[in-house]
Amino acid sequence: MLANIGVPGLILVVLLALIIFGPKKLPEIGKAAGQTLREFKDSTRGLTSDATDEINEVKAIVQGGSKEEVK
Repeated sequence: MLANIGVPGLILVVLLALIIFGPKKLPEIGKAAGQTLREFKDSTRGLTSDATDEINEVKAIVQGGSKEEVK
Protein backbone atom coordinates (compact mmCIF):
# COMPACT_ATOMS: atom_id res chain seq x y z
CA MET A 1 0.00 0.00 0.00
CA LEU A 2 2.73 2.45 0.97
CA ALA A 3 4.84 1.56 -2.07
CA ASN A 4 2.26 3.07 -4.42
CA ILE A 5 2.47 6.59 -2.97
CA GLY A 6 5.54 7.79 -4.86
CA VAL A 7 7.48 11.02 -4.42
CA PRO A 8 4.70 13.46 -5.41
CA GLY A 9 2.25 11.79 -3.02
CA LEU A 10 4.82 11.85 -0.23
CA ILE A 11 5.46 15.56 -0.80
CA LEU A 12 1.71 16.19 -0.66
CA VAL A 13 1.38 14.29 2.63
CA VAL A 14 4.29 16.24 4.16
CA LEU A 15 2.82 19.56 3.04
CA LEU A 16 -0.60 18.67 4.45
CA ALA A 17 0.96 17.64 7.76
CA LEU A 18 2.89 20.91 7.84
CA ILE A 19 -0.27 22.91 7.20
CA ILE A 20 -2.39 20.96 9.72
CA PHE A 21 0.08 20.67 12.60
CA GLY A 22 2.39 23.59 11.97
CA PRO A 23 6.18 23.70 11.94
CA LYS A 24 6.51 23.80 15.75
CA LYS A 25 4.45 20.68 16.38
CA LEU A 26 5.97 18.39 13.71
CA PRO A 27 9.28 17.70 15.54
CA GLU A 28 7.34 16.74 18.68
CA ILE A 29 5.16 14.37 16.66
CA GLY A 30 8.22 12.85 14.99
CA LYS A 31 9.97 12.38 18.33
CA ALA A 32 6.90 10.70 19.84
CA ALA A 33 6.57 8.40 16.83
CA GLY A 34 10.26 7.47 17.08
CA GLN A 35 9.99 6.68 20.78
CA THR A 36 6.92 4.55 20.16
CA LEU A 37 8.67 2.58 17.42
CA ARG A 38 11.76 2.11 19.62
CA GLU A 39 9.64 0.76 22.52
CA PHE A 40 7.79 -1.57 20.15
CA LYS A 41 11.07 -2.85 18.70
CA ASP A 42 12.53 -3.43 22.17
CA SER A 43 9.45 -5.31 23.37
CA THR A 44 9.33 -7.52 20.27
CA ARG A 45 13.04 -8.24 20.66
CA GLY A 46 12.38 -9.32 24.25
CA LEU A 47 9.51 -11.57 23.19
CA THR A 48 11.61 -13.10 20.44
CA SER A 49 14.50 -13.83 22.78
CA ASP A 50 12.11 -15.39 25.33
CA ALA A 51 10.64 -17.65 22.65
CA THR A 52 14.12 -18.60 21.42
CA ASP A 53 15.17 -19.51 24.97
CA GLU A 54 12.08 -21.70 25.38
CA ILE A 55 12.76 -23.46 22.07
CA ASN A 56 16.38 -24.12 23.05
CA GLU A 57 15.26 -25.59 26.38
CA VAL A 58 12.80 -27.91 24.66
CA LYS A 59 15.43 -28.99 22.12
CA ALA A 60 17.87 -29.77 24.93
CA ILE A 61 15.28 -31.82 26.79
CA VAL A 62 14.27 -33.72 23.66
CA GLN A 63 17.93 -34.52 22.89
CA GLY A 64 18.26 -36.26 26.22
CA GLY A 65 19.26 -33.56 28.66
CA SER A 66 17.26 -32.23 31.54
CA LYS A 67 15.97 -28.75 32.17
CA GLU A 68 18.45 -28.26 35.02
CA GLU A 69 21.40 -29.04 32.70
CA VAL A 70 20.29 -26.39 30.21
CA LYS A 71 20.26 -23.56 32.73
